[in-house]
Amino acid sequence: MTATARAEPVAVAPAGTPITAAVTTAARKLSADALPAYIYDLDHLTAHLAGIRSVIDACGGRIEMLHAVKANPDPRLLDVIARHVHGLEVASGGELAHVRRHVPRARLAFGGPGKTDAELAAALAAGVERFHVESRHELYRLDTAARAAGRLARVLLRVNPPSSSPAGGTAALTMGGVPSPFGMDPGEADAVATELARLPAIEVVGVHAHLASGLDPAGCATLAETVLAWATGYAGRHDLPLREVNIGGGMTVDYRHPDRIFDWADYARRLTRLAAPTPFTVRIEPGRAVSAYSGWYATRVLDLKRSHGDWFAICAGGTHHLRTPAAKGHDQPLIVLPADEWNRPWPRPRATAEEITFVGQLCTPKDVLARTIPLPQLAVGDLVVFAMAGAYAYNISHHDFLMHPAPRVLHLGEPQARHTRSSPRV
Repeated sequence: MTATARAEPVAVAPAGTPITAAVTTAARKLSADALPAYIYDLDHLTAHLAGIRSVIDACGGRIEMLHAVKANPDPRLLDVIARHVHGLEVASGGELAHVRRHVPRARLAFGGPGKTDAELAAALAAGVERFHVESRHELYRLDTAARAAGRLARVLLRVNPPSSSPAGGTAALTMGGVPSPFGMDPGEADAVATELARLPAIEVVGVHAHLASGLDPAGCATLAETVLAWATGYAGRHDLPLREVNIGGGMTVDYRHPDRIFDWADYARRLTRLAAPTPFTVRIEPGRAVSAYSGWYATRVLDLKRSHGDWFAICAGGTHHLRTPAAKGHDQPLIVLPADEWNRPWPRPRATAEEITFVGQLCTPKDVLARTIPLPQLAVGDLVVFAMAGAYAYNISHHDFLMHPAPRVLHLGEPQARHTRSSPRV
């Protein structure tokens, strides 16, 4: 099909759905066989990070920011992000090797449950600066590996302290303050503190806790206050000179209201007040809120049909490329870029003033990207660009189901745009 796009998008749903001029231009230039495609606007990401870093730096050096690589391991994104943060957090041996290969000079922290002996050894060899240790057993294994390597492992004890905050009722994900596989129970953390003399290759420099995700600045600050208070009490009970406390990430990204961006300045002000009386550095560890807004998933309508009164747009690709809406149970924000030309000898399938559900090519009714989206019009061949696809998108998707081709990846901005075919590992 040959298509020429109109000057303006026909629909943006919901209101406030972001798309940059560079992404709009790039999507319209993509040929049919170049879709689906992920489009990353690196200039947009740079500006977003510069804004975050400016408010962090205004905190007088009391706050540092790591970035969770798990949000999106795309090498070009990581290269940009690494220039604006104090370090990267990896959560597997695969992420460790990936980051060392693509961002070799980045400062690293190694977190995540279920670390293997091989991963601990690889992290020591790679010069990881901080280990977020999840259990007493893991701590003893790390000490064994560090002694064998002739290294000193600097550790933050990941803990799961009790929490009386309302996060469990308002957070998108609750990771702590409740029974959880993440971090040490407070009793286990107390026991570990009494055994450190038996671990000569371990230096405990701090505490780590990530209790919930999907919170506004006030909610994040409430959980930070809980963690900082617990860490201060823990250090006092066991005479541990803590150098840092990592309070995790969890900053909300609102897919239903894309224009409601997390207020980093408000959060920084709240953190500064909380950190003021403490002798240690406070670290935050965002992921989704850093990169989500700088990625788009572009596809096209392959078919459009009505079934039992409801309209369905079948798009190239689907949740095997963009699992986020299925994983989080939301409608992915979208922009329709209409294509005018139609060179088939039969009438073009078209819907006018209808609510349309956007699905992919998979043989499952769960392959849904957005449900009952009201649109003034939609036709086969139109471009559909799903926004907020820069985090927990392709990298968490079930790529091999039905064995469709991987999406292309297009990077816009610094230093130059280029196409790549995605690796199954990224």
